[in-house]
Amino acid sequence: MSALPTGRGPTSARRSASKSAQTRERILDAAAVVLNRNGYAGTRLSDIAEIAQLQAPAIYYYFSSRDEVIQEVVQVGLRRTMSHVRESLAALGEDASAMERILAAVRAHLEIVLRDSEYSAAAIRNAAQLPPAIREVQLLDQRRYGALWRDLVEAGLRTGEISVELDPRAARMLVIGALNWAPEWWREDRGSLEDTIRTAVLLVRNGLASTAH
Repeated sequence: MSALPTGRGPTSARRSASKSAQTRERILDAAAVVLNRNGYAGTRLSDIAEIAQLQAPAIYYYFSSRDEVIQEVVQVGLRRTMSHVRESLAALGEDASAMERILAAVRAHLEIVLRDSEYSAAAIRNAAQLPPAIREVQLLDQRRYGALWRDLVEAGLRTGEISVELDPRAARMLVIGALNWAPEWWREDRGSLEDTIRTAVLLVRNGLASTAH
């Protein structure tokens, strides 16, 4: 006589894995919201659980500690920012000028941190608050992103589109610093995202441009 189905076959296992992945993502989504709202020190598992519609102890099934949750949010945020900027640059094509590429990066950065990703905003807003272990991991991705901007600025110097009177490193850090500060002050009810991006693009273009162009 054949055995009755147990309900734990390949299809059931896939459903269980999918449900587990969805719950894990829900926890991270909730953590990004809480981290944005309360900062590193004020982020509590109970608040994350409430938004994720879970009991707080259930989080430990997916993450070993509060800091592990926060570390993943930060990593996802930085990588989403870099990915969105890279995709925006790739969409320009090979004929884009160095300045066009810089301005596209400005637009993409502000789009992701102000509109598209709680993760990206959380990673940027909490950078200075993170403990050394998380900060060390964050710095790896931060350096990669810095290298992307260094290449953009150096290309502008080579083509003569960026003023040689500027200190390239200082110019790069000032632009990135201004972009990263935007989540701290921007509110949609005080000015549209489109207007904010247009203003940022004008400031960066006029601030970097060589008078020869």
